[in-house]
Amino acid sequence: MKLAFRNMTMVPRVLYGTGAFDQLTSILEPKRLNPRAPFIFLVDDVFTQYHEFVQRIPIGYEDEIIFVSTLEEPTTNQVDELVQQIILKYKEMPSGIVGIGGGSVMDLTKAVSLLLTNHGNASDYQGWDLIQNSGIFSVGIPTISGTGAEVSRTAVLKGPDIKLGINSDFTTFDQVVLDPDLTADVSKNQWFFTGMDCFIHCVESLNGTFLNAFSQAHGEKAMALCQNVFLKSALSELEKREQLMMASWLGGVSIANSQVGVAHALSYGLSFVKGIKHGLGNCIVIEHLDAYYPEGTQLFRKMRDYQQIDIPKGICENLSEDEYRQMTRIALGLSPLWENALGKNWQSQVNEKVVRGLYEKM
Repeated sequence: MKLAFRNMTMVPRVLYGTGAFDQLTSILEPKRLNPRAPFIFLVDDVFTQYHEFVQRIPIGYEDEIIFVSTLEEPTTNQVDELVQQIILKYKEMPSGIVGIGGGSVMDLTKAVSLLLTNHGNASDYQGWDLIQNSGIFSVGIPTISGTGAEVSRTAVLKGPDIKLGINSDFTTFDQVVLDPDLTADVSKNQWFFTGMDCFIHCVESLNGTFLNAFSQAHGEKAMALCQNVFLKSALSELEKREQLMMASWLGGVSIANSQVGVAHALSYGLSFVKGIKHGLGNCIVIEHLDAYYPEGTQLFRKMRDYQQIDIPKGICENLSEDEYRQMTRIALGLSPLWENALGKNWQSQVNEKVVRGLYEKM
């Protein structure tokens, strides 16, 4: 195990429990700067169909709800457009920003918070520790469990040339609200794909060279909870929601203080070129990683079969040479992920031919 010394960044305040969402007013009002400094709510546009839920969002003064599409993964351009929209509309800096939705909305919210206080474009900050200033007050309220975006120090975005996170100690939310009731209407496939994102976080963290006792403890508990949720039929629906919400949190803490690995590196390339959502992309990739994570891959297949989930095949069959090169370039460009998976000399084990061969199997 690698000995690591880090001053680890954590979300400072977390409200957990059934019905916790309805305590949002008591969280926000003490943070309101003045009546002209609004709270901005970024909300997954799927909730335009849930009028009763939208009415529960505590709007006051000049606060605004902005519905955002999550049909595609968040982009740097989307962040820049939202920042400009907010700056042009309001004379004062917002009191805060609240994200309500899945991992895409969580990442958008964190990125917009940062770009309101850091000059330039979102693409300027894709990488590690490039942010110079803390963002505005930010709250994350996940409505699906598994991404770990509610607790992570990254905001993953598709830029003009690459998919890469804004990775920074400034990126984490100031407050998170975890309410298991908010995940009750997630479809089975989405529940599985996003839950597997959490599971794969644990596989990569627990088998990585960056592993330390802190990330290990969180990763092992998250892994056990994933197996409870996806391999045990005796749990009630509420218990499944509660345990997967905790697994997402703990798995996110684990990777935030270690790193992900091969599956995420390949998934980023697949997502950028094919537009495949992150959770599904990880599921497509992990099926072909026996050489790197044999136990994790076997356990994934067991959960896939138990839940009777079909994983798409032949995704890369008709790709052009340029598309293969682009995917390979993106995957190999994520050196911290490969180093975590294979060590400092990872380039002696992985090259363009190896990565291309893996993509050809998908």
